[in-house]
Amino acid sequence: MIRIERTTYKNEHFPALVAKLDNYLSETDGDEHDFYHQYNGIESLNHVVIAYSDEVAVGCGAIKEFDSDTVEVKRMYVSPETRGQGIASLLLKELEKWTSELNFKNCILETGKRQPEAIALYTKNKYKVIPNYGQYKGMENSVCFKKELTP
Repeated sequence: MIRIERTTYKNEHFPALVAKLDNYLSETDGDEHDFYHQYNGIESLNHVVIAYSDEVAVGCGAIKEFDSDTVEVKRMYVSPETRGQGIASLLLKELEKWTSELNFKNCILETGKRQPEAIALYTKNKYKVIPNYGQYKGMENSVCFKKELTP
């Protein structure tokens, strides 16, 4: 059984999951990893979700305010040995629920063209491709998504 917990960046399991994510991204992003990494600090993430399977932390995600109507989904990760079980969708749905509770209307995010599993996840969860925003403008590897949440 999977349990989703709401927490913050101070949760003891979050940095370890993020380290695994960063190791994966350093391989897939190649020379561009340093550019992306500079925007992925966790110290300001006060809305974090962690997935536990038999009390072992196996996945995470976070949201942070982007503007008055929108949050940005950050640091989505599920450990390779537990992928394919719907955990990422559970994490995403909990982040969307939390977003609505905080009175935001939209979720946006960026992922890489070299992460086809992530692109499939967001497409399956009704995220739409949008023009690259903010620091991702002009980044050929970036794909940005948006989902308008229903009240």
